[in-house]
Amino acid sequence: MALLDVTTADKNIVDRRKLPRNKDLSAVMRGARDRLMERAGINHFERELLFMHTRALIVNSATIPLLIVMIALIGVFSGIGKSIVLWAAFTIALYAVLGLLARRLAKQGIDNEHIRQWQMIYFGGHFMTSIGWAYFAYLECTACGISLFPVIKAVVIILAMAITAIVSSALRAAILAAFTLPVITYTLLASNNLGNPLTAIMVVMLFAGLAFFYLVATRLNQSVAVTLALQAEKDALIAELETANAMSDEGRRRAEEANLAKSRFLASMSHELRTPLNAILGFSEVMAKEVLGPIQNGTYREYASDIHASGEHLLNLINEILDLSRIEAGRYSVNEEPLLLTDIANECIHMMNLKARNKDVSLIPQFELGMLRLKADERSIRQILLNLIANAVKFTPPHGKIHVKVGWTAGGGQYISVRDNGPGIPPEEIPVVLSTFGQGSIAIKNAEQGTGLGLPIVQALVHIHDGEFHLFSKLREGTEALATFPRSRVIQGNHPVARKHGQKKAA
Repeated sequence: MALLDVTTADKNIVDRRKLPRNKDLSAVMRGARDRLMERAGINHFERELLFMHTRALIVNSATIPLLIVMIALIGVFSGIGKSIVLWAAFTIALYAVLGLLARRLAKQGIDNEHIRQWQMIYFGGHFMTSIGWAYFAYLECTACGISLFPVIKAVVIILAMAITAIVSSALRAAILAAFTLPVITYTLLASNNLGNPLTAIMVVMLFAGLAFFYLVATRLNQSVAVTLALQAEKDALIAELETANAMSDEGRRRAEEANLAKSRFLASMSHELRTPLNAILGFSEVMAKEVLGPIQNGTYREYASDIHASGEHLLNLINEILDLSRIEAGRYSVNEEPLLLTDIANECIHMMNLKARNKDVSLIPQFELGMLRLKADERSIRQILLNLIANAVKFTPPHGKIHVKVGWTAGGGQYISVRDNGPGIPPEEIPVVLSTFGQGSIAIKNAEQGTGLGLPIVQALVHIHDGEFHLFSKLREGTEALATFPRSRVIQGNHPVARKHGQKKAA
């Protein structure tokens, strides 16, 4: 369906298209994700892991001692005697020493130079606890009459392995330091009875359990290392984003200051230029019209007319620059009042009709019925229409037609549309012609006189009225300029204007 379809232009005013994705930003984000995912298995965080191991020992300092107390109580009630109480006291004392080491490290901190030293201290502490579990493996219970006591000892040691593997996963070799000696002790004591299948199974389970829980500790250690790596990457990305935001804010601040300085400069220079320019226009007009007497040389009269025409063009340019600088600086005064877009459109068509007839171009008004009054600034609306119609006349070829339409939008607002059947604008040049001092290739090629400020001024004035401005064009078919005003600016309750749809061409 063509962009210039009349029904679409009348009712579905705003063409909301998807903005193109920022390819550079997407590449940066994709690279960040790749960096985050490829860090698995990296173990460059020994210091953080050491502190995590320290915190785990402090938080869980009572876990294994409670297990030891429970085992001792069960042993006492089973008739093992004082030996299990001595074992419990001895082993709890060893774990107390390990806990004190952890608290000391947490209190004094550690630098990167002493990481290995503290790791060896921790391995030594865990090896001390292994003496306690080797003592447990050495215990016997001939008086209690429990034939499965070796099995119970193996199960208890495996349970202690599981707890240690979880608590000490940040220092994965700790489980080897804590339970290699008890497993070897248990195996040596059971060597005389390996012919018993149950004893052999227990020995195998202890070695298998030691290997399995070391593997579990290794996996947990790697997971923690990956988590630390991801956290480090996230912190680095956050730091980069904060830096980029700070730079962006600083750049925006400087740009705003430069833009404000530019607007002030243009406004000041425009005022300064108007005074001598008005004198040039006045004197050149007096000379061209021979007010003070006839000029004998006709060439001088032509020169005076050229000076006057050039001065008027320069004055228009200064006025446009002044208007744009006022709008950008937020100093454009708006006097809002109830008005009819159809009345202003008729006046503007009448004003531009002579210029259109000189190019043999027809101005065709098309106004919808029942238009209500709009709260807007009359001078701004008139400037919008005059700029759009002047542009259309400029680029419409002889015998062409320009449709000036006023109507309702689908959302209850009102719109102004100026559509011509000129050469059109390439789609990629639409942002150019909407920018300040921007001109399309067709205008440059045809040497059309213009400043490139008309459409930016129109766009800014429409935005001041909370509206939207769009430019639709198709090569060799024409261009449509569309200004829409929101429903909130329509004054409800006033009497609609009865006007015939599609008036005759303005005289």
